[in-house]
Amino acid sequence: MNFRTLDLNLLRVFDAVMAEGNLTRAAERLALTQPAVSNALKRLKDSVGEELLTRTSFGVKPTPRAEQLWPEVQAALAALRQAFAPGDYDPQKDVANFRLAMADATAAMLMPSLVQQIEQGQALANLRVIPLTTRDPRPLLERGEVDFAVGYFPDAVANLVAQGSTSPIHHERLYDSEYVCVMRRGNPLADGELTLDRFCEAHHLLVSFSGRPHGLVDQALTQLHRTRRIVLTVNQFFTAGRVVASSDLLTVLPRTFIAATGYQDKLVQRPIPLPLAGIHVEALWHMRHDRASAHQWLRARLVEAAQSAID
Repeated sequence: MNFRTLDLNLLRVFDAVMAEGNLTRAAERLALTQPAVSNALKRLKDSVGEELLTRTSFGVKPTPRAEQLWPEVQAALAALRQAFAPGDYDPQKDVANFRLAMADATAAMLMPSLVQQIEQGQALANLRVIPLTTRDPRPLLERGEVDFAVGYFPDAVANLVAQGSTSPIHHERLYDSEYVCVMRRGNPLADGELTLDRFCEAHHLLVSFSGRPHGLVDQALTQLHRTRRIVLTVNQFFTAGRVVASSDLLTVLPRTFIAATGYQDKLVQRPIPLPLAGIHVEALWHMRHDRASAHQWLRARLVEAAQSAID
């Protein structure tokens, strides 16, 4: 590969296609035609000397070489944007696209306020919420697959705190909450004290983003030499609310998420009869975006949306 003859515009196309995973969406993002994007990718392949993307029935799939190159390309493009246009983002004039990974209940809490801010401010910001499927979103941020990850990531954040300024992932706390036991109105356990014995003898529903069969509650029960039966595992808080509202299953949810299930009128909450740490909902992002004014703008809007949601 001869870097001196490489057209740097091809890297912008490569970045957009990697981010979107689809030629049509990448073309829309770049204000180009799809044939122009395809041609740019062919020229990039010729320059690099190997295939970077292969077509699939769902879009395009990056090769291992593309996965290796993309973080470096993103960092370089971000540095160039910042060098040529530092701190000049005007939300009413400049289009900005953001990808946010979060759970359905988090999105239900934050999106109404975020959209309201965008509409009231006539901002040209576009948001795409991507389902959160992990308790550790750092690889997503490092690979540039999302711009923000919002949620409760206790192990990941503890690791970030331990790394201090050496970590490429930065974070900011948005709000605090606590876990509560949730059940339908009329559940036999809704009356009287919910003891540890009654809690363990009941049937449970677990919300797990990754599909793991055990969660934080089960880790806490193990410390007490106790177990519970998990009848159903789902990956959405809305589904959890609907199932629990029509069954005798118990589930454990962040208190602030109950309203987001849409079934709060059919549900009651009780204190959990075992020690669980509080919930700290954080926004995480990669340091490559730290000085980008558009990114800074959305970070401020996220803080405002979180405050509005819990007030």
